[in-house]
Amino acid sequence: MELSNRLLEIAKFVPKNSKVLDVGTDHGYIPVYLVQNSISSEVIASDISPASLQKTIDYVDSLRLNDRIFPRLGNGLDIIKPNEVDTVIIAGMGGILISEILDRNEELCKTIETFILQPMGASKELRQYLIENSFTIVDEGLAKEGRRFYEIIVAKKGESKQLEDIYLDIGYKLIEKNHPLLREFINRRIEDVEEIIAKFGVPKTCKARARYKELKNLVKSYKEVERELEGNQHYRGNGEMGTQ
Repeated sequence: MELSNRLLEIAKFVPKNSKVLDVGTDHGYIPVYLVQNSISSEVIASDISPASLQKTIDYVDSLRLNDRIFPRLGNGLDIIKPNEVDTVIIAGMGGILISEILDRNEELCKTIETFILQPMGASKELRQYLIENSFTIVDEGLAKEGRRFYEIIVAKKGESKQLEDIYLDIGYKLIEKNHPLLREFINRRIEDVEEIIAKFGVPKTCKARARYKELKNLVKSYKEVERELEGNQHYRGNGEMGTQ
């Protein structure tokens, strides 16, 4: 089967021969792709919505993959036991909700090797949560569909140093490996922020002036990253700059 760019990018990070939980599986496209391509030995496909899960059940039945894909109805990580899977995919949800799912299952998370997270928003807040709660970000990816970009964050349990704001906003692993979509992604961010700035006019209140300054500084930080990328340099994960 052929996955969308977003789902394909997520699947690329799944370790070979892993046992996977796909949270919020919807149609079950990722689980089917993983087993059909011999990436995962077995996948638990979960969804909180009975209607969505039924789509997965029907799809899996039609392909006769019931011996390797196991649909389960439930919320987040609540439907698995410790050590039942080694890889968890949580995709298509807001970054805050993903953080809450992980936070609600703190002990269970210690038994899981790899977390592949694809926030639909609040990626900065998700990265901050990971750093503050004994996760380390080991890799990141980008996917583009139409005009929209999707960030993928790969994390494992382990201590991590606090990062500067720019590394929370633009994942440092994307910068470190000079991801092919990164320049376009940053340009889009700049355009979005400058559009907001243009609507401000002359800020009249203290709060408005503070927000205006914050947005101007954000554009400045984005452009600093752009200049380093254009100069064939990269930012190291520890917040220093280095040359390749």
